[in-house]
Amino acid sequence: MKDLVRQIIVILSVTATIVVNILANALPLNGLNTGEISDRFQVYFVPAGYVFSIWGLIYIGLIAYAVFQALPSQRENPRLRATGYLVALSGLANIAWIFLWHYEQFPWTLFAMFSLLGLLIAIYLRLGIGITKVSTAETWAVRIPFSVYLGWITVATVANITNVLYFINWDGFGISPEVWMLIVLVAVIVIAGLVSLTRRDIAYNLVILWALVGIAVKHSSITLVMVASLVSAVIVAAILIYCRLRPKSALT
Repeated sequence: MKDLVRQIIVILSVTATIVVNILANALPLNGLNTGEISDRFQVYFVPAGYVFSIWGLIYIGLIAYAVFQALPSQRENPRLRATGYLVALSGLANIAWIFLWHYEQFPWTLFAMFSLLGLLIAIYLRLGIGITKVSTAETWAVRIPFSVYLGWITVATVANITNVLYFINWDGFGISPEVWMLIVLVAVIVIAGLVSLTRRDIAYNLVILWALVGIAVKHSSITLVMVASLVSAVIVAAILIYCRLRPKSALT
C-alpha cells in the first residue's frame, strides 16, 4: 500500500509541476512571461531563447518517468522507492521557484533553486547513474530524464546566481563582467568534467554543451564571450569523449 501511495504522489507531483510551468507562460503568471523577466538581467551566462526549448524534452522525460514508476512491475523497484518522495519534493521546489520568479522575489528564488538542485543531485546519486546497470527501459524512462533535468538545472542555477547578483547591483569586486564570465565557464567545465570522469554521463553533458553553444549564439557580438563559450563546449566534449573511450576500470 505504501508503494502505491508513493506512485500516486509522484504522478500528482509531476503533473502539477508541468501544469504550473506551462500556465506560468500561457496565462502568464502575474502578467509576466518567464523569458521576458530573464531578459531584464544584462548578464552573459544566459543562452539564446531557442535553448529553453529543452523544457519540452524535460517534460516528456518526466512524463515517461511518472508512467514507468507507476507500473505494477516497478512498485517494489528499490531505486524508485529510494527516490520517489525526493522527486515529489523537487516538484514543489520547481513550483516554488516559478511563483517566486514571476512575482519578482528574485533573492528568494535562490533558495528554491538550490533546493531543486540539491534534490536532483540526491536523486541522481540514488539512481546510481553511471555506476550500476539497469534495464534499457529504466535507462530511458528514468536515468536519462533525470540526467537531462539535472544538467539543465545545473546551468539554471549558475544563471540564477548571476541574475540575482545583477539584481542587487553587485560590483563584482571591481572585476569586469567578461572576466567573471570566464571564471563561471571554468567552474562549469570543472563540474561537467567531474560528471564525465565519475559517471561518463552523455545526457548530462550534452545539456551542458547545448547551453554553452546557446550562450555563444546569444552573445555572438561579444567576441570574448562567444569564443570562450565555444572553447568551453569543445573542452567539455573532449573530456566526455575521452572518458567514454577510456576503459571504465581505469577511471575508478
